[in-house]
Amino acid sequence: MSGLELVVVLGAALVACTLLARRLRIASAVLLLVCGILLGLLPALHDVGLPPEIVLFIFLPALLFWESLTTSLRGIRRDLRGIVLTSTVLVFLSAGAVAVVTHAFGVSWGVAWVIGAALAPTDATAVAAFARSLPRRNTTLLKAESLVNDGTALVVYGIAVGVVVSGTRPSLLGVTWDFALSYLGGGAAGALVAALGLLALRLIREPLLKNVTLILMPFVGYLAAELIHASGVLAVVVAGLITTQVGPRVSTAASRSQGDSFWSLATFMLNGALFVLIGLEVSNDVRSVPASELGRALGMIVAAWLTLLAVRFAFHFLAGALVRLTMRSPDERARHLDARARVVASVASLRGAVSLAAALAVPTTVASGADFPERHVVIFVTAGVIVLALVVQGLILPPVVRWARFAVDAEEEDERRLAETTAIEEALGAVPQVAEELEVDDDVRERVARELEAQLAELRASRGEADEDQATLSRGDQYRALRLALLDRKREAVLALRDRGEIDDLVLRRVQAVLDVEEARLLRPEPEG
Repeated sequence: MSGLELVVVLGAALVACTLLARRLRIASAVLLLVCGILLGLLPALHDVGLPPEIVLFIFLPALLFWESLTTSLRGIRRDLRGIVLTSTVLVFLSAGAVAVVTHAFGVSWGVAWVIGAALAPTDATAVAAFARSLPRRNTTLLKAESLVNDGTALVVYGIAVGVVVSGTRPSLLGVTWDFALSYLGGGAAGALVAALGLLALRLIREPLLKNVTLILMPFVGYLAAELIHASGVLAVVVAGLITTQVGPRVSTAASRSQGDSFWSLATFMLNGALFVLIGLEVSNDVRSVPASELGRALGMIVAAWLTLLAVRFAFHFLAGALVRLTMRSPDERARHLDARARVVASVASLRGAVSLAAALAVPTTVASGADFPERHVVIFVTAGVIVLALVVQGLILPPVVRWARFAVDAEEEDERRLAETTAIEEALGAVPQVAEELEVDDDVRERVARELEAQLAELRASRGEADEDQATLSRGDQYRALRLALLDRKREAVLALRDRGEIDDLVLRRVQAVLDVEEARLLRPEPEG
């Protein structure tokens, strides 16, 4: 199948599965994965695979960078202890437990550790796709763990593969150096790329070039880290988190609007295509396993999946009990996750593209020239666990979240109201001084002040801080409805001019863009009472 035909197939699958998932009220990733498996049965798609370099060097940097940009650094700092534990200790425990289980099926220790290391990390993109209904703090914990634990798992994976290829055992000093280089080198590479990228963003004025620079940052960071044999994943994450802090000061409204639209569309398409390609790869892997080994391989898949879940449940509850014993302040106790939240965090431990890319990247031969032992088993078991995790855990996660009965997460909404109210109050107080500096006429100054006062009154009404709340909110709703209806009339008038040949299509697009910005402002989510 040609590249163009594959693009059409992926695009059609993405649209169809997303629409069907919304109708069935399930995560679209599940249907995309199943769709990929079914498409893999078609003879024309038998040769379509998922090259590991495509995942590691194209999909992964872009998706991880976006997840980093949309992750709260304040939330990470607040729960740093738990994130560090789950992204390091839990990774080691998961890899070791899976290695023990797969070794019990007759796999050599070296190959068993390769499987365990490949399956140890949770996947940030899969977590983001399935965990959208969780409260902000729970989502931040899961995403932050998934963003960091890849670095730990890939170091363990590299050591395990090296042992199988060379046949020699690593030294303690060598392992320590690998981990230090992975974390320190990856963090330094990400920080350096972020500093250079933000400097470029500060100097560049054009929105389009600003966004091209921003798009380059994750790929440059990943490449820089890989060149020094450090963690490219950690470099991308560090670059993204630094950009979230400094970026708003060096970007512009035009570049942010353009960039947000691009990243939303690009990550949606990359995520969807990735799940379909994973399904295609699974179909290919099934054909690679001899019939005589299929039963053992399927048994390993189920055993490894159950082991990962069991280790995660045990870790969350045992570590939670130990942490609770060390708590001293009331704030720490208030922030402690309860048992239901720990169950949700365990069920949400999804595997994805990083695990499959690691399995596919296993070399075909060892140092002696012989074939890498049971390479097809490594790929098949890894792919099978990914499918089980995404389908089974993905389907049961929504009812588990409902069972957990999380309290309404009003913190984010309260903070948004505070930010908007403070911004308008500051602007309203500055009107006289700014108007004087700009030599603005009194009628213009009064008009702007009245608009700001109306916005402030509506915000305070939504928070219950003003009298006649319902009347104020009703007037705000009426105002928006009238403005939106008039925008439709404006569009019809401009289209009529274009249809009569009185204005050019380029002029139409410019005017439409202005009207679209106004509509987006009117339709922005309003605070809930």
